[in-house]
Amino acid sequence: MKKNILLIGGSSGIGLEMAKKLSIEHNVYVASRRNENLHQINVVHLPFDVLTDNLSEKSIPTVLHGFAYCPGSINLKPFKTMDIDTIQKDMEINFIALARTVKSIINKMAEGSSMVFFSTVAVGTGMPFHTSVSAAKGAIEGFARSLAAEYAPKIRVNVIAPSLVDTPLSSRLLSNDKKRELMANRHPMKRVGGAGDIANMAIFLLGTNSSWITGQVIGVDGGLSSLNVNS
Repeated sequence: MKKNILLIGGSSGIGLEMAKKLSIEHNVYVASRRNENLHQINVVHLPFDVLTDNLSEKSIPTVLHGFAYCPGSINLKPFKTMDIDTIQKDMEINFIALARTVKSIINKMAEGSSMVFFSTVAVGTGMPFHTSVSAAKGAIEGFARSLAAEYAPKIRVNVIAPSLVDTPLSSRLLSNDKKRELMANRHPMKRVGGAGDIANMAIFLLGTNSSWITGQVIGVDGGLSSLNVNS
């Protein structure tokens, strides 16, 4: 049976990889501001801005079997130069908009359905210059665990916590060969993650093969959060 899966922000990066793979077997709805990368994929695009639009006004199915929220931000600065406006914006796009979106579709989630959110390795592993994004993503982790408890066993809720992934969002951090090499060498696997690495885990969590997994924060980070191979 084809499932109805809603992706928020699936027009680039990890979301786009998910849309490509999921659309082979399922009905995929992508709610995003842009759609220039979706024309060759069998998906339904819904024009949607998480900061200004109301998802309940969009033509989404009455029953959803899977949901993933992909929008995010990367603002890496020393805390002493971080203004409160940046912190508020990071919290808005990463967490507040997520909570608002979940609120609008939670009653459409089917029995046995799955939700997937995205955090960062920096929540569980303290890293300098990550105060704003870590705070926002940390809110997602707490929200997901509580939501998973509240809606079990009907809905599973899990979080993926990646390290740096080669997507348009992180292009500034990987803008030349030297930066890419430095970032790769920070990881035990000696490479920067690809969008497909994260998308594959998200697809697994949306599927029935992960039916006994809920309330988890799963690191897909090249070993960065748990291995110290440089000591």
